[in-house]
Amino acid sequence: MMPFQRAGVALDRLPDLLARQVKQAIVGEVVGLFNDDSRGERPVTRRPDGLFGPRAVAWRVHGDVTSMMLGGIAGLLLQMLHPAVLAGVWDHSNFRSDMHGRLRRTARFIALTTYGGRDEAEAVIARVNAIHGKVRGTLPDGTPYAATDPALLAWVHVTETSSFLDAWRRYAEPAMSGSDQDRYFGEMAQIAHMLGADPVPTSRSAARRLIQEMKPRLVYDQRTRDVARLVLDQPARHSLAEPVQTLTMQAAMDLLPSWAQRMHGMTVPILGRPLIRAGALGLATTLRWAFR
Repeated sequence: MMPFQRAGVALDRLPDLLARQVKQAIVGEVVGLFNDDSRGERPVTRRPDGLFGPRAVAWRVHGDVTSMMLGGIAGLLLQMLHPAVLAGVWDHSNFRSDMHGRLRRTARFIALTTYGGRDEAEAVIARVNAIHGKVRGTLPDGTPYAATDPALLAWVHVTETSSFLDAWRRYAEPAMSGSDQDRYFGEMAQIAHMLGADPVPTSRSAARRLIQEMKPRLVYDQRTRDVARLVLDQPARHSLAEPVQTLTMQAAMDLLPSWAQRMHGMTVPILGRPLIRAGALGLATTLRWAFR
């Protein structure tokens, strides 16, 4: 049984027909959120012949919809604090008109590299490497940048994996062992190496050190503010989803380290944290019930 699943007991008491209808509606909404129907995308099929396999910690961590959503948004908010990473998005992306599409493509990359077969994982990594090879430019201060820079790739990797793991521990497995946390970083290092990142942390402590070492290079300016607002203020798919969207963004900001919250100027009040976390936990419990 997943941690906190007992909180979903009221859902389990719904009449069978109503429960099936509610589950179908929730699953349909989530599938539509993460898969572009216009491109014929369908949920990624779990295959045991991929980079990891069913016994991997990554299979466990990446299988929870809520913690992956929260961790993904928190990771983006951390990544954009590096001016060169932000410039690559600013200069070479259509994020202003399709932020949802960008988030969806990132989620699909994670799904394919985690659960797809090795051929699928290697193909999507090759596509990303080809895109990175075309992304280069100059920062406003004249400093050149390139998306193939191993240090930039390492920053994107460590912020993403750290955020996914932090969300998983907060909303799914707070008692996760240190050895399993280290295993997660060790597993995910394989993808980072295939993308050309360096240095690549293979333990929780190494990930923390890398983030600490990168902090002096981080910047929050008008461009950071504009992109953060696009992430946090993107419209919901429909009016009924607006409260969930608001809660998701608040919980993602709450997931950030306190220093990153301060840089974004969005520190979560101490008294508001229990309500945000209770709401996010309720969302996680509901989604786990729907997909169970």
